[in-house]
Amino acid sequence: MILSISDTFNKELPSDSHTENTRRQVFEAAFSYVMPKVPSSPKLIHASKDMALNLGLLQEDISSDTFLKVFSGATIYPKTKPYAMAYAGHQFGNWAGQLGDGRAINLFEVKHKNERWALQLKGAGETPYSRQGDGLAVLRSSIREYLCSEAMFHLGIPTTRALSLILTGDEVLRDMLYDGNADYEKGAIVCRVAPTFIRFGNFELFAARQDNKNLKTLVDYTLKYVFPELGKPSKDAYIRFFKEVTNRTLDMIVHWQRVGFVHGVMNTDNMSILGLTIDYGPYGWLEGFDFGWTPNTTDRQHKRYRFGNQPNIALWNLLQLANALYPLVGEAQPFEDILHQYQVDFTQKSLNMMRSKLGLQLQLEGDEKLIKNLEDCLLLSETDMTIFFRLLGAYRKDNDNSIAVVENAFYKPKDIQGAFLDQWKGWFKAYDQRLQKEHLTDLERQLNMNLVNPKYVLRNYMAQLAIDKADKEDYSLITELYDILKKPYSEQPKHEKWFAKRPEWARHKVGCSMLSCSS
Repeated sequence: MILSISDTFNKELPSDSHTENTRRQVFEAAFSYVMPKVPSSPKLIHASKDMALNLGLLQEDISSDTFLKVFSGATIYPKTKPYAMAYAGHQFGNWAGQLGDGRAINLFEVKHKNERWALQLKGAGETPYSRQGDGLAVLRSSIREYLCSEAMFHLGIPTTRALSLILTGDEVLRDMLYDGNADYEKGAIVCRVAPTFIRFGNFELFAARQDNKNLKTLVDYTLKYVFPELGKPSKDAYIRFFKEVTNRTLDMIVHWQRVGFVHGVMNTDNMSILGLTIDYGPYGWLEGFDFGWTPNTTDRQHKRYRFGNQPNIALWNLLQLANALYPLVGEAQPFEDILHQYQVDFTQKSLNMMRSKLGLQLQLEGDEKLIKNLEDCLLLSETDMTIFFRLLGAYRKDNDNSIAVVENAFYKPKDIQGAFLDQWKGWFKAYDQRLQKEHLTDLERQLNMNLVNPKYVLRNYMAQLAIDKADKEDYSLITELYDILKKPYSEQPKHEKWFAKRPEWARHKVGCSMLSCSS
C-alpha cells in the first residue's frame, strides 16, 4: 500500500511544545502530536472503494494487512507523525473554551491527482483534548457515522467522507442515555477523510486568547492550502475568505433543508470552513414533517438545533467566526455586510430550492404563498417528508383525485378528512393551476423532481437495524444499506421495502427517535 504523503498542517503550523499525552490546556499551538492506541484485535468491517480510489488505493490495498493496521491505528505509516488539532467553540450558544480533537487523531495528508485529503481516525484513543473522555468510539456510533458520511455524499450534500469502518476488538464503557446506566460496548474506529478538518473553532481558540500572531498564521495557512484562489494574505483576502466560508455554509444548509436532514449538534466546533457536514452524532432525517424536531436528547428542552432553526444557527455561528477574524481586519462593516447578504441569499436560495422540489422552473409571484400553504398542510397530520415529495412527482395535471397520489406519506390517512381534506384539496388546486403555467410535460417534471427529492435516506431505524445485526457479528445490512444509499435518487425496485414510513416500533425506541451525543 503506497500513499503519496504530503503533510502540511503539522509541518507549517505551530505544534504543542509539550509531548506527553495528558489532558491539559494547550497554548500557542495548532495541534499536539499524539499516538493512536493500538487495538487488541482489529477487524475490517467495511471500506469505501470510491474513497480509496480518490486516495490512490486499489482493491488489493483495501484487503491488505497494512491497510488494516494503518487505519486502525496499530501501525504508523512511514515518515508521518499523527496529531490532534486544537480548537475551541460555542456549544449550545455558550462559550466552552478549549475543546480540540478529543476523539480524533489525524494521521496524515495525501495528495492524489491534484486533490489534497486529510485522513483522521475517530475513536483511536485519548489526546490532550479528551477532557474526561477516553478518546474511544463504539460500534453503534461508528456505523452511523460511516454510513451517513457516504450517504450524504451521494445525496449531493457537502460532507466529510469515510474510508473505513474497523472493529478494535476492545470493549468501551458508555452511558448511552446519560442516565447512570453505563455498560460495555464494542469499540470501533472510522477513518474520516476531508480536504481539511479545520473548523470555525480553530480560529476562535486563538482569537479568544488574543493570540493574533498564531491566528494570522492559521488564516494564512488556510489561504495557501485550502483557498489559494482567494489570493495572498491581506485584509481583503481575509474578507474574501469569510465570504467564501459564508457562501459554502449557506449552500450546505439549503441542502440540509432540501432533504430534511437535522444535524443535531451545530456547535461552532462542528462547523467546517469548507461548508462540509462534519461530526455525525445525534443526526436524523425528518420522518414526520416538523420544523421543531431535533434528534438530540441534550437539546430536547430548548431545541436550539431543531430543523427549522438550522439556517439561523448557521448565521449565528458565522457571526462567531467573524468575531474571531475581526482582529486581522479591524473593521466590522465588511463582516456585517456579508452576514446581511447571507440572510438575503438564503431567502432566495431556499425559495428556489423549494421550487425545484415542487417541479417549478419559472420564478413567479405567489410561489412563496404556495410553499407556505403546503407547509401548513404538511403540519396538519403527521406526514413523512421524504415520501411525500417523492410521491408528489407522480402527480399529473387535472387530477381529480390528487390526495391519493401522496396518501402513502400520511402516518394516519384517516386524519385527512373534513377540514383537513378541504385544506389539502385547496392546495392541490392551487398547485395544479401553477403547474399549468410551466412548459414541461408531467413526465419531464417528474424526472426533474426525482433528481432533488431522494427516494432513500438513512432513516434512524434503518441504521439501528444495521447496528443490532452488527452487534451479533452480522454485517450484511451495513453492506446492503451502503449500496442502496449510493443511489438515493434511483427507483431500485429490489429495495422498495426501504421506501417506507418509520415503523411504529421505532417511534420511541432508543437510537430511532432521539439520540444522545454518547459515542
